[in-house]
Amino acid sequence: MKTVVVSGGNDGIGRGLAQARLQGGDKVVLLGRNTEKGKAFLAAAEEVGAGDRAFFIEADLSLVSENRRVIDEIKSAHPVVDVLVLCARFFRSARFQTAEGYENTFALEYLSRYLLSYGLTDLLEKSDSPVIVNVAGPGMQKPGIRWDDLQSRRGYSGIGAQMQAGTANDLLGVSYAARQGDGRTRYVLVNPGSTGTSFAGEYDPATKVQVEAMKRMGKPVSQAVAPIVEVIDAPPAEPLSAFVEGRRIRVDSPVLFDRAAADRLARVTEELLAR
Repeated sequence: MKTVVVSGGNDGIGRGLAQARLQGGDKVVLLGRNTEKGKAFLAAAEEVGAGDRAFFIEADLSLVSENRRVIDEIKSAHPVVDVLVLCARFFRSARFQTAEGYENTFALEYLSRYLLSYGLTDLLEKSDSPVIVNVAGPGMQKPGIRWDDLQSRRGYSGIGAQMQAGTANDLLGVSYAARQGDGRTRYVLVNPGSTGTSFAGEYDPATKVQVEAMKRMGKPVSQAVAPIVEVIDAPPAEPLSAFVEGRRIRVDSPVLFDRAAADRLARVTEELLAR
């Protein structure tokens, strides 16, 4: 029985993975903001006799302080984490700044994943086969990091903010694998492809039309979850790997996985979090 932590597990791929791991006999710790959906997850687990293996921690993961609280709660309740799945996302057509002063997409879709990855590493290292699965967008050509405007204060667009978060997550995988050195934890970047999830967010009218079309055209969640389950069950041997719809891609591209940019982003992130 593995202990699996899933951020953004109230909907979509995160929820699908949480349910799949429960059905497989694992212990699942779901992290999410919506209390009612969290309670529904626990109730569904009770109905199938898995109530003692299902846990829900309510948290707004766009806040650094909440991520740190969640890490402390997990450490106090679970001696080992075998799998960390990072799925939390929320699209915003209009720029939104958190109470801590960060742009919301950058905070939720990158800073949270950075904090959870490093914050739970000591528990992951106690596992026989630990793996972090970051569900983002590896393999896509994305703009580089806007070093002079990480918080998207100038010319904000929802898609632009998410693309930058995607680039940041690619670089997070690179720097994490390098920093861990001889550590046991494997970092896996996953691009599930277009999937018919809820696409949680606040959309302007034009973007909402596009999103509704993507919902209809995307593959079922179960189809997107299947190759991720395979990675969890048999993590790659390499410290860093990446998959697009179950197909492995190279992670030595200086364009997509720039080591110098990864090191720079790690330093900048530490400086931001230290303030």
